[in-house]
Amino acid sequence: MTIADLKLNQKGRIISINGKGLLRHRLMEMGFTPQTIVTLRKVAPFGDPLELTIRNYEISIRKDEAKMIEIMEIKE
Repeated sequence: MTIADLKLNQKGRIISINGKGLLRHRLMEMGFTPQTIVTLRKVAPFGDPLELTIRNYEISIRKDEAKMIEIMEIKE
């Protein structure tokens, strides 16, 4: 499962970040690191970008970037 598969207000724990190079490095610098919890807050009208809450702040990323981040769903 990836972040792009989350539904609104659903949470997941990051398992890994796929990809290489600058994009992977940039995502990690933004806080997308293993074991971090992420919540999908909003989706733009056409489905791109996605607004997420991670480490107590909101961030928007493109759906293509979200598909690179593997997560495990957190059941509440």
